Amino acid sequence: MRLIEKVILVFGMVGILTACGQDKSREVFVNENLEFASSQIGLHLEAIQKTGKILNARTIHEDGSTRYIGMHDWTSGFFPGIMWYMYEHTNDRKWKDYGIQLTESISDIQYLTWHHDVGFMIGCSFGNAYRLTGNKTYEKVIVQAAKSLSTRFKPGAGITQSWNTTNGWMSKRGWECPVIIDNMMNLELFFDATRISGDSTFYDIAVQHANTTMKNHFREDFSSWHVVDYDTITGAVRQKNTAQGYSDESAWARGQAWGLYGYTVCYRETKNPEYLELAENIANFIFMHPNLPEDLIPYWDYNAPNIPNELRDASAAAITASALYELSAYSDKKEEYLEKADKIMESLASPVYRAKPGENNLFLLKHSVGSIPHGAEIDVPLNYADYYFLEALKRMKELDI
Repeated sequence: MRLIEKVILVFGMVGILTACGQDKSREVFVNENLEFASSQIGLHLEAIQKTGKILNARTIHEDGSTRYIGMHDWTSGFFPGIMWYMYEHTNDRKWKDYGIQLTESISDIQYLTWHHDVGFMIGCSFGNAYRLTGNKTYEKVIVQAAKSLSTRFKPGAGITQSWNTTNGWMSKRGWECPVIIDNMMNLELFFDATRISGDSTFYDIAVQHANTTMKNHFREDFSSWHVVDYDTITGAVRQKNTAQGYSDESAWARGQAWGLYGYTVCYRETKNPEYLELAENIANFIFMHPNLPEDLIPYWDYNAPNIPNELRDASAAAITASALYELSAYSDKKEEYLEKADKIMESLASPVYRAKPGENNLFLLKHSVGSIPHGAEIDVPLNYADYYFLEALKRMKELDI
Protein backbone atom coordinates (compact mmCIF):
# COMPACT_ATOMS: atom_id res chain seq x y z
CA MET A 1 0.00 0.00 0.00
CA ARG A 2 1.40 3.39 -0.98
CA LEU A 3 2.06 6.01 1.69
CA ILE A 4 -0.71 8.33 0.50
CA GLU A 5 -3.20 5.45 0.64
CA LYS A 6 -2.09 4.62 4.18
CA VAL A 7 -2.57 8.25 5.23
CA ILE A 8 -6.04 8.36 3.70
CA LEU A 9 -6.94 5.07 5.41
CA VAL A 10 -5.71 6.28 8.81
CA PHE A 11 -7.56 9.58 8.60
CA GLY A 12 -10.66 7.79 7.38
CA MET A 13 -10.57 5.43 10.34
CA VAL A 14 -10.06 8.36 12.73
CA GLY A 15 -13.10 10.06 11.25
CA ILE A 16 -15.19 6.92 11.60
CA LEU A 17 -14.07 6.36 15.18
CA THR A 18 -14.71 10.01 16.06
CA ALA A 19 -18.20 9.85 14.59
CA CYS A 20 -18.91 6.58 16.42
CA GLY A 21 -17.66 8.11 19.65
CA GLN A 22 -19.82 11.16 19.11
CA ASP A 23 -22.87 9.00 18.44
CA LYS A 24 -22.16 7.03 21.60
CA SER A 25 -21.75 10.15 23.71
CA ARG A 26 -25.03 11.52 22.35
CA GLU A 27 -26.73 8.23 23.17
CA VAL A 28 -25.41 8.34 26.74
CA PHE A 29 -26.44 12.00 27.07
CA VAL A 30 -29.95 11.37 25.77
CA ASN A 31 -30.49 8.32 27.96
CA GLU A 32 -29.30 10.08 31.11
CA ASN A 33 -31.54 13.08 30.50
CA LEU A 34 -34.54 10.92 29.66
CA GLU A 35 -34.00 8.94 32.84
CA PHE A 36 -34.03 12.20 34.78
CA ALA A 37 -37.11 13.47 32.90
CA SER A 38 -38.98 10.22 33.47
CA SER A 39 -38.33 10.46 37.20
CA GLN A 40 -38.99 14.21 37.53
CA ILE A 41 -42.12 14.41 35.39
CA GLY A 42 -43.22 11.06 36.80
CA LEU A 43 -43.30 12.60 40.28
CA HIS A 44 -45.33 15.48 38.85
CA LEU A 45 -47.78 13.07 37.23
CA GLU A 46 -48.17 11.13 40.49
CA ALA A 47 -48.90 14.37 42.37
CA ILE A 48 -51.51 15.39 39.79
CA GLN A 49 -53.21 12.00 39.78
CA LYS A 50 -53.57 12.09 43.56
CA THR A 51 -55.81 15.15 43.15
CA GLY A 52 -58.21 13.24 40.92
CA LYS A 53 -58.19 16.18 38.50
CA ILE A 54 -56.85 16.78 35.00
CA LEU A 55 -54.28 19.51 35.59
CA ASN A 56 -52.20 21.29 32.96
CA ALA A 57 -48.94 22.72 34.36
CA ARG A 58 -47.45 25.96 33.03
CA THR A 59 -45.02 27.44 35.58
CA ILE A 60 -44.94 28.58 39.23
CA HIS A 61 -46.76 31.35 41.09
CA GLU A 62 -44.92 34.06 42.98
CA ASP A 63 -45.73 32.19 46.21
CA GLY A 64 -43.84 29.17 44.89
CA SER A 65 -46.84 26.97 44.15
CA THR A 66 -47.30 25.32 40.76
CA ARG A 67 -49.44 27.26 38.33
CA TYR A 68 -51.97 25.12 36.51
CA ILE A 69 -53.92 26.59 33.61
CA GLY A 70 -57.15 26.27 31.68
CA MET A 71 -57.41 25.33 28.05
CA HIS A 72 -57.56 28.92 26.76
CA ASP A 73 -54.08 29.76 28.04
CA TRP A 74 -51.72 30.05 25.06
CA THR A 75 -49.37 27.47 26.61
CA SER A 76 -52.06 24.81 27.13
CA GLY A 77 -50.66 22.52 24.41
CA PHE A 78 -47.18 22.13 25.86
CA PHE A 79 -47.83 19.98 28.94
CA PRO A 80 -49.90 17.51 26.88
CA GLY A 81 -47.06 17.56 24.35
CA ILE A 82 -44.62 16.70 27.12
CA MET A 83 -46.72 13.63 27.92
CA TRP A 84 -46.55 12.54 24.28
CA TYR A 85 -42.79 13.02 24.05
CA MET A 86 -42.34 11.01 27.25
CA TYR A 87 -44.52 8.25 25.79
CA GLU A 88 -42.51 8.29 22.58
CA HIS A 89 -39.22 8.16 24.47
CA THR A 90 -40.21 5.44 26.97
CA ASN A 91 -43.19 3.56 25.53
CA ASP A 92 -44.63 3.66 29.05
CA ARG A 93 -48.42 3.53 28.87
CA LYS A 94 -48.90 5.99 31.77
CA TRP A 95 -47.71 8.87 29.61
CA LYS A 96 -50.07 7.93 26.80
CA ASP A 97 -53.04 7.58 29.13
CA TYR A 98 -52.58 10.99 30.72
CA GLY A 99 -51.60 12.47 27.35
CA ILE A 100 -54.97 11.40 25.96
CA GLN A 101 -56.81 12.88 28.94
CA LEU A 102 -54.95 16.17 28.80
CA THR A 103 -55.13 16.46 25.04
CA GLU A 104 -58.82 15.73 24.78
CA SER A 105 -59.53 18.13 27.66
CA ILE A 106 -58.53 21.04 25.40
CA SER A 107 -60.32 19.86 22.26
CA ASP A 108 -62.60 22.91 22.14
CA ILE A 109 -59.56 25.00 21.22
CA GLN A 110 -60.16 23.83 17.66
CA TYR A 111 -62.91 26.47 17.50
CA LEU A 112 -60.90 29.33 19.00
CA THR A 113 -60.65 32.34 16.69
CA TRP A 114 -59.67 35.24 18.97
CA HIS A 115 -55.89 34.81 18.87
CA HIS A 116 -53.16 33.14 16.84
CA ASP A 117 -51.74 30.62 19.31
CA VAL A 118 -54.05 27.86 18.13
CA GLY A 119 -51.03 26.40 16.33
CA PHE A 120 -49.09 25.97 19.56
CA MET A 121 -52.11 24.72 21.46
CA ILE A 122 -53.28 22.13 18.95
CA GLY A 123 -50.03 21.24 17.21
CA CYS A 124 -48.12 20.30 20.35
CA SER A 125 -51.03 18.33 21.81
CA PHE A 126 -53.21 16.89 19.04
CA GLY A 127 -50.40 17.03 16.50
CA ASN A 128 -48.20 14.74 18.57
CA ALA A 129 -51.18 12.63 19.63
CA TYR A 130 -52.11 12.01 16.00
CA ARG A 131 -48.52 11.33 15.00
CA LEU A 132 -48.11 8.69 17.70
CA THR A 133 -51.56 7.07 17.72
CA GLY A 134 -52.97 7.58 14.22
CA ASN A 135 -56.35 8.34 15.81
CA LYS A 136 -58.49 9.62 12.93
CA THR A 137 -60.65 11.76 15.19
CA TYR A 138 -57.59 13.89 15.86
CA GLU A 139 -57.34 14.66 12.16
CA LYS A 140 -60.67 16.47 12.34
CA VAL A 141 -59.50 18.55 15.28
CA ILE A 142 -56.33 19.61 13.47
CA VAL A 143 -58.20 20.63 10.32
CA GLN A 144 -60.89 22.50 12.25
CA ALA A 145 -58.22 24.33 14.24
CA ALA A 146 -56.59 25.40 10.97
CA LYS A 147 -59.97 26.66 9.75
CA SER A 148 -60.35 28.68 12.94
CA LEU A 149 -56.85 30.12 12.64
CA SER A 150 -57.43 30.98 8.99
CA THR A 151 -60.21 33.39 10.02
CA ARG A 152 -57.42 35.65 11.24
CA PHE A 153 -55.79 35.84 7.81
CA LYS A 154 -55.86 39.33 6.27
CA PRO A 155 -55.58 38.99 2.47
CA GLY A 156 -54.79 42.68 1.92
CA ALA A 157 -51.71 42.45 4.11
CA GLY A 158 -50.86 38.82 3.39
CA ILE A 159 -50.52 37.90 7.07
CA THR A 160 -52.37 36.17 9.89
CA GLN A 161 -53.12 38.63 12.67
CA SER A 162 -51.62 37.74 16.04
CA TRP A 163 -53.47 39.73 18.68
CA ASN A 164 -56.81 41.50 18.84
CA THR A 165 -56.09 45.16 19.54
CA THR A 166 -59.08 45.58 21.85
CA ASN A 167 -57.49 43.23 24.40
CA GLY A 168 -56.07 44.84 27.55
CA TRP A 169 -52.72 46.63 27.24
CA MET A 170 -52.64 46.07 23.48
CA SER A 171 -55.45 48.58 23.01
CA LYS A 172 -53.07 51.30 24.20
CA ARG A 173 -50.36 50.66 21.61
CA GLY A 174 -52.22 52.11 18.62
CA TRP A 175 -51.90 48.89 16.63
CA GLU A 176 -54.35 47.98 13.88
CA CYS A 177 -53.10 44.50 12.96
CA PRO A 178 -50.13 43.39 15.07
CA VAL A 179 -48.15 40.38 13.91
CA ILE A 180 -45.49 38.90 16.18
CA ILE A 181 -42.54 36.77 15.16
CA ASP A 182 -43.95 34.00 17.38
CA ASN A 183 -46.65 33.54 14.75
CA MET A 184 -44.16 31.72 12.53
CA MET A 185 -44.59 28.79 14.90
CA ASN A 186 -48.29 28.47 14.08
CA LEU A 187 -47.76 27.92 10.36
CA GLU A 188 -47.00 24.25 10.91
CA LEU A 189 -50.68 23.74 11.75
CA PHE A 190 -51.60 25.02 8.28
CA PHE A 191 -49.13 22.67 6.61
CA ASP A 192 -50.45 19.73 8.64
CA ALA A 193 -54.04 20.59 7.76
CA THR A 194 -53.25 20.67 4.04
CA ARG A 195 -51.54 17.30 4.28
CA ILE A 196 -54.55 15.79 6.08
CA SER A 197 -57.36 17.45 4.13
CA GLY A 198 -55.82 18.03 0.71
CA ASP A 199 -57.04 21.64 0.92
CA SER A 200 -54.20 23.85 -0.33
CA THR A 201 -55.86 26.98 1.05
CA PHE A 202 -54.09 26.38 4.36
CA TYR A 203 -50.74 25.91 2.63
CA ASP A 204 -51.21 29.13 0.66
CA ILE A 205 -51.97 31.12 3.82
CA ALA A 206 -48.85 29.77 5.49
CA VAL A 207 -46.66 30.69 2.54
CA GLN A 208 -48.11 34.18 2.22
CA HIS A 209 -47.56 34.80 5.93
CA ALA A 210 -43.99 33.49 5.78
CA ASN A 211 -43.20 35.66 2.74
CA THR A 212 -44.67 38.82 4.26
CA THR A 213 -42.85 38.22 7.53
CA MET A 214 -39.60 37.58 5.67
CA LYS A 215 -40.02 40.92 3.90
CA ASN A 216 -40.91 43.09 6.90
CA HIS A 217 -39.81 41.50 10.16
CA PHE A 218 -36.04 41.33 9.71
CA ARG A 219 -33.31 43.93 9.97
CA GLU A 220 -30.17 44.01 7.85
CA ASP A 221 -28.32 41.88 10.40
CA PHE A 222 -31.21 39.32 10.33
CA SER A 223 -32.37 40.03 13.84
CA SER A 224 -36.12 40.44 14.00
CA TRP A 225 -38.53 42.92 15.44
CA HIS A 226 -41.01 41.35 17.82
CA VAL A 227 -44.14 43.13 16.54
CA VAL A 228 -44.93 44.51 13.09
CA ASP A 229 -48.24 46.35 12.75
CA TYR A 230 -50.00 46.35 9.36
CA ASP A 231 -52.68 48.26 7.51
CA THR A 232 -55.03 45.40 6.67
CA ILE A 233 -56.25 47.03 3.45
CA THR A 234 -53.02 48.18 1.81
CA GLY A 235 -50.56 45.90 3.61
CA ALA A 236 -48.42 48.92 4.53
CA VAL A 237 -46.30 48.61 7.66
CA ARG A 238 -47.59 51.01 10.32
CA GLN A 239 -45.18 50.35 13.19
CA LYS A 240 -42.31 48.09 14.23
CA ASN A 241 -42.15 47.47 17.96
CA THR A 242 -41.52 45.06 20.77
CA ALA A 243 -43.81 43.83 23.51
CA GLN A 244 -41.60 41.38 25.40
CA GLY A 245 -38.13 42.60 24.44
CA TYR A 246 -36.04 45.41 25.90
CA SER A 247 -36.82 48.04 23.24
CA ASP A 248 -38.25 48.45 19.76
CA GLU A 249 -34.77 48.20 18.26
CA SER A 250 -33.49 45.33 20.40
CA ALA A 251 -33.35 41.61 19.63
CA TRP A 252 -35.60 39.72 22.05
CA ALA A 253 -33.95 36.32 22.51
CA ARG A 254 -36.97 34.06 22.28
CA GLY A 255 -38.16 35.96 19.23
CA GLN A 256 -34.97 35.09 17.40
CA ALA A 257 -35.49 31.45 18.34
CA TRP A 258 -39.09 31.47 17.07
CA GLY A 259 -37.89 32.86 13.74
CA LEU A 260 -35.14 30.27 13.40
CA TYR A 261 -37.51 27.42 14.16
CA GLY A 262 -40.36 28.77 12.03
CA TYR A 263 -38.34 29.23 8.85
CA THR A 264 -36.72 25.83 9.29
CA VAL A 265 -40.23 24.32 9.32
CA CYS A 266 -41.20 26.41 6.29
CA TYR A 267 -38.22 25.08 4.36
CA ARG A 268 -39.09 21.52 5.33
CA GLU A 269 -42.64 21.95 4.06
CA THR A 270 -41.98 23.97 0.87
CA LYS A 271 -38.31 23.43 -0.04
CA ASN A 272 -38.14 27.14 -0.85
CA PRO A 273 -34.39 27.92 -0.66
CA GLU A 274 -35.13 31.47 0.52
CA TYR A 275 -36.50 30.05 3.76
CA LEU A 276 -33.40 27.94 4.29
CA GLU A 277 -31.16 30.93 3.63
CA LEU A 278 -33.11 33.04 6.11
CA ALA A 279 -32.92 30.33 8.79
CA GLU A 280 -29.16 30.15 8.28
CA ASN A 281 -28.86 33.92 8.51
CA ILE A 282 -30.86 34.00 11.75
CA ALA A 283 -28.57 31.30 13.16
CA ASN A 284 -25.56 33.36 12.10
CA PHE A 285 -26.96 36.41 13.88
CA ILE A 286 -27.43 34.40 17.08
CA PHE A 287 -24.03 32.74 17.17
CA MET A 288 -22.00 35.71 15.97
CA HIS A 289 -23.58 38.09 18.45
CA PRO A 290 -20.98 39.53 20.84
CA ASN A 291 -23.43 39.31 23.74
CA LEU A 292 -24.05 35.58 23.39
CA PRO A 293 -22.47 33.91 26.46
CA GLU A 294 -19.93 31.11 26.10
CA ASP A 295 -22.44 28.49 27.27
CA LEU A 296 -24.78 29.60 24.41
CA ILE A 297 -27.73 30.24 26.75
CA PRO A 298 -28.77 33.76 25.73
CA TYR A 299 -29.67 36.68 27.91
CA TRP A 300 -33.40 37.39 27.68
CA ASP A 301 -32.63 40.10 25.12
CA TYR A 302 -29.40 40.39 23.14
CA ASN A 303 -29.40 44.15 23.78
CA ALA A 304 -30.50 44.15 27.42
CA PRO A 305 -28.82 47.12 29.11
CA ASN A 306 -27.04 45.42 32.03
CA ILE A 307 -25.30 42.52 30.33
CA PRO A 308 -23.60 40.48 31.78
CA ASN A 309 -25.81 41.08 34.82
CA GLU A 310 -29.01 40.13 33.03
CA LEU A 311 -31.18 37.04 33.27
CA ARG A 312 -30.75 34.17 30.85
CA ASP A 313 -33.62 32.51 29.00
CA ALA A 314 -33.41 28.72 28.95
CA SER A 315 -36.60 28.54 26.88
CA ALA A 316 -34.97 30.48 24.01
CA ALA A 317 -31.99 28.14 24.18
CA ALA A 318 -34.12 24.97 24.10
CA ILE A 319 -36.12 26.21 21.10
CA THR A 320 -32.89 27.11 19.31
CA ALA A 321 -31.31 23.71 19.97
CA SER A 322 -34.35 21.85 18.67
CA ALA A 323 -34.44 24.02 15.54
CA LEU A 324 -30.73 23.51 14.90
CA TYR A 325 -31.00 19.73 14.97
CA GLU A 326 -33.60 19.90 12.22
CA LEU A 327 -31.81 22.65 10.30
CA SER A 328 -28.64 20.55 10.27
CA ALA A 329 -30.42 18.01 8.08
CA TYR A 330 -31.02 20.61 5.34
CA SER A 331 -27.93 22.81 5.48
CA ASP A 332 -24.36 22.57 4.22
CA LYS A 333 -23.43 23.80 7.70
CA LYS A 334 -24.55 20.53 9.27
CA GLU A 335 -21.56 19.94 11.52
CA GLU A 336 -21.53 23.54 12.75
CA TYR A 337 -25.19 23.41 13.69
CA LEU A 338 -24.86 20.03 15.38
CA GLU A 339 -21.92 21.30 17.40
CA LYS A 340 -23.89 24.36 18.52
CA ALA A 341 -27.00 22.34 19.34
CA ASP A 342 -24.98 19.82 21.35
CA LYS A 343 -23.29 22.64 23.27
CA ILE A 344 -26.63 24.24 24.12
CA MET A 345 -28.02 20.92 25.31
CA GLU A 346 -24.93 20.23 27.42
CA SER A 347 -25.40 23.62 29.06
CA LEU A 348 -29.11 23.09 29.65
CA ALA A 349 -28.42 19.68 31.18
CA SER A 350 -25.81 21.11 33.55
CA PRO A 351 -26.64 21.84 37.22
CA VAL A 352 -26.90 25.53 36.35
CA TYR A 353 -30.06 25.05 34.29
CA ARG A 354 -31.37 21.55 34.95
CA ALA A 355 -33.24 21.10 38.19
CA LYS A 356 -32.17 18.77 40.95
CA PRO A 357 -34.40 15.69 41.26
CA GLY A 358 -37.58 16.50 43.15
CA GLU A 359 -37.03 20.28 43.06
CA ASN A 360 -38.11 23.16 40.79
CA ASN A 361 -41.79 22.22 41.26
CA LEU A 362 -40.94 19.09 39.25
CA PHE A 363 -40.23 21.00 36.04
CA LEU A 364 -37.05 20.04 34.16
CA LEU A 365 -35.36 23.38 33.46
CA LYS A 366 -34.73 26.46 35.55
CA HIS A 367 -34.06 30.07 34.53
CA SER A 368 -36.54 30.91 31.81
CA VAL A 369 -38.11 34.31 31.23
CA GLY A 370 -41.66 35.02 30.12
CA SER A 371 -41.93 38.79 29.78
CA ILE A 372 -39.76 41.17 31.77
CA PRO A 373 -41.56 44.31 30.48
CA HIS A 374 -44.81 42.88 31.87
CA GLY A 375 -43.23 41.63 35.09
CA ALA A 376 -44.44 38.15 34.26
CA GLU A 377 -42.70 34.79 34.76
CA ILE A 378 -39.23 36.09 35.46
CA ASP A 379 -36.50 33.52 36.14
CA VAL A 380 -38.88 30.58 36.52
CA PRO A 381 -39.49 27.17 34.95
CA LEU A 382 -41.80 27.21 31.93
CA ASN A 383 -43.61 24.32 30.28
CA TYR A 384 -42.46 25.31 26.80
CA ALA A 385 -38.81 25.28 27.87
CA ASP A 386 -39.30 21.67 29.00
CA TYR A 387 -41.26 20.81 25.84
CA TYR A 388 -38.55 21.98 23.44
CA PHE A 389 -35.81 20.45 25.61
CA LEU A 390 -37.54 17.07 25.24
CA GLU A 391 -38.07 17.68 21.53
CA ALA A 392 -34.38 18.46 21.14
CA LEU A 393 -33.53 15.21 22.94
CA LYS A 394 -35.81 13.38 20.51
CA ARG A 395 -34.09 14.97 17.54
CA MET A 396 -30.64 14.28 18.98
CA LYS A 397 -31.65 10.65 19.47
CA GLU A 398 -32.83 10.37 15.85
CA LEU A 399 -29.74 11.93 14.26
CA ASP A 400 -28.50 10.21 11.15
CA ILE A 401 -24.84 11.13 11.31
